[in-house]
Amino acid sequence: MKKLEKYIERPKSVITGSVLEEIHSLKDFPLFFGCVDTPQEDDLVADMNWGIDPSSGAIQLTRLIPLDILYQEQHVDGTGPTWEKYYEDFSNYITKFNSKKILEIGGGSGNLAQKSTKLNTKLTWTIVEPNPTIDESDQIKIIPKFFDSKINVKDEIDTIVFSQVMEHVYDPKGFVKNIFDYLPSNGKVIFAYPKLTSWLKQNFTNALNFEHTILIDDFVEYLFINQGFEIIEKKSYLDHSFFYTAIKKEKKNINLKILNKYNEYKSLYLNFVSYHEKLVKELNFKIKNSKEPVYLFGAHIFATYLFSFGLSKNISGILDNSKLKQNRRLYGTDFIVLSPKVLKGYNSVNVILKAGLYNDEIKKDIHENINRNVIFW
Repeated sequence: MKKLEKYIERPKSVITGSVLEEIHSLKDFPLFFGCVDTPQEDDLVADMNWGIDPSSGAIQLTRLIPLDILYQEQHVDGTGPTWEKYYEDFSNYITKFNSKKILEIGGGSGNLAQKSTKLNTKLTWTIVEPNPTIDESDQIKIIPKFFDSKINVKDEIDTIVFSQVMEHVYDPKGFVKNIFDYLPSNGKVIFAYPKLTSWLKQNFTNALNFEHTILIDDFVEYLFINQGFEIIEKKSYLDHSFFYTAIKKEKKNINLKILNKYNEYKSLYLNFVSYHEKLVKELNFKIKNSKEPVYLFGAHIFATYLFSFGLSKNISGILDNSKLKQNRRLYGTDFIVLSPKVLKGYNSVNVILKAGLYNDEIKKDIHENINRNVIFW
């Protein structure tokens, strides 16, 4: 593996512009969270350096990865019942607002577009996505790019939609401004933002990483209202996300008070670090002393974080349900990802499972459909 040489520096707060205080660094962290077919010596690593804004508490990466490296291919396909239900529910939420022409930022595999256009057959939908894995149709058009101020669509858009995107953006203020400038007066923005603070409290490794570069949960509304949007609805969706709807108004609120979450956010992050340092020591002891095979589930950030904290690689393999990942190498490791079906036939076998919100559905599927003898750590 090679060290990344080119970074995007972000030394000041995305919320206030204040100089950041460094709080933690994870050395030589793999840059891509998916699976690849290239040799391991081509993989890139970088130090994951986290800073905190003393005047707001916003946590963010101080050195960012160039987007063409970080998002070199699509690695998320929304596998599993949690994601299936999420797309159905968010599609229902979107279509209740009776939009006619939607632009979706970061449409990924097209699940949201497909479900929404089935609910409303008169709806036109344009996806702006650098790595689309969906074909165009009469209702769905694709622009294979990152969203920015230069994106051009022939028809006037009345609504912008995005799902699990804002936590990825490098300049949230600029991102919201581009949305504001793109929409007509009274145009709507409908989006889903993950409950990262809740996930971090539960020590989920998919809360913050090279892709989720900011912890700004308590500042999302501030960014939109300050730009000139009116938040007309905020809906809590399980322990997964918040659904927001906002309307573009012409008058900006430039004197909004900013909360200071410094103590809360810093404590959350440092607790996350100490939890995983302790967890990995315990898991390594179990791996060393186990008489049965040990597998790790989750060819994604779930595995990458654990290895970065020092998890032993003396395991039998990495498992994942995604067809995008099986029989390919997890970036940053020499493991070829296996289907959980390899667990069939074992009288006793251990699986390390630290997949956040998806733990229960993964356990249920393996116990009911593959092997009831699996022991989860």
